[in-house]
Amino acid sequence: MIQRPSRDASQRLEPRPGPASSSGHDRRSYTTAWGTIFIEGREIYVGVLGNELLTVLPAWELTMRKLTDGTPMIATDRAKWNPRYQKRIGLKSGPAALPPRTATELERLSKRIYRLLGLSGYARLDYRLDGSGRFHLLEANPNPQIARDEDFAEAAKHSGLAYEELLQKLLTLGLGYRPRA
Repeated sequence: MIQRPSRDASQRLEPRPGPASSSGHDRRSYTTAWGTIFIEGREIYVGVLGNELLTVLPAWELTMRKLTDGTPMIATDRAKWNPRYQKRIGLKSGPAALPPRTATELERLSKRIYRLLGLSGYARLDYRLDGSGRFHLLEANPNPQIARDEDFAEAAKHSGLAYEELLQKLLTLGLGYRPRA
């Protein structure tokens, strides 16, 4: 079991000094947290665009090729934003090599989740693909990073959508959005 803070799932839980107990021992309190079970497998990201008619971008995979044996692959804050650490663990992302049937299943699953969560415009769904070929949704991110060299934009580019076209599509989707009554 991994304990994670509720405010940002990628940050560590940090103890805060608490008042001394009647026995004189320092009690520590922790930020509000929730627990999750670590699922061994591949980290797969799927971008989805649309309000009514949905477009699913190619699945993108995060890898850490230089992790030491036994270290679980978790996209921590440090892994996401520290270039020196990224180099040390061999962090890379790129198109996920999935069998056609698995890719089709993931596309259908992503559209279903996107609709069930009432997402609009664009979002990224983060999955763990376990050893038995089952997808586990880790997070639905309704506002993923869309910078030119980030995963979402790279997946769009891989599908044939240039960065400028992606931005125009996002603006058009935003301006055209009409909430359901």
